[in-house]
Amino acid sequence: MTSRWIFGLIFVVCAALLGVAFYMEHVMGLEPCPLCWLQRFGFMGAGLVSLLALLQGPTGFGIRIYGFLLALTAGAGLSVAGRQLWLQSLPADQVPACGPSVDYMLEVLPWFDVLSTALRGTGDCAKVVWRFMGLSIPGWTAVFFTVLVVIGLVLLFRQPKSRSWIGN
Repeated sequence: MTSRWIFGLIFVVCAALLGVAFYMEHVMGLEPCPLCWLQRFGFMGAGLVSLLALLQGPTGFGIRIYGFLLALTAGAGLSVAGRQLWLQSLPADQVPACGPSVDYMLEVLPWFDVLSTALRGTGDCAKVVWRFMGLSIPGWTAVFFTVLVVIGLVLLFRQPKSRSWIGN
């Protein structure tokens, strides 16, 4: 399997996950919290890195660079998912207060303040509104981000000229 196939598959998975997120928002009526939005950006970043790698078809050191960028974007998404999972695990009396919607914050606050508020999370982020096989939405995003981080690290640290599943 070539690196181009791997990056293509990652791009398709990220696009599908974003499609699921928008389906949950617009069809199921689940309002995304600030941390959910940041996780979407994590998948957008990983998808964009993968699309660029797919189009370029890197070899050698280029694969390592894209592996690093994939691990970096997915790692950022994983940390946001971890933050949301932590908020969801808090006892009810320790959950932060609910905040305004992301749309409202973008209208009235400077971008840096919106990002800062989103990274802290709000009480909205602590609500578990959907589960599948026992995992909440940030639980599933953490699983996918973890897989992407591992793939990125394998691409980054693979041995050159090895006959592995990550060929040039």
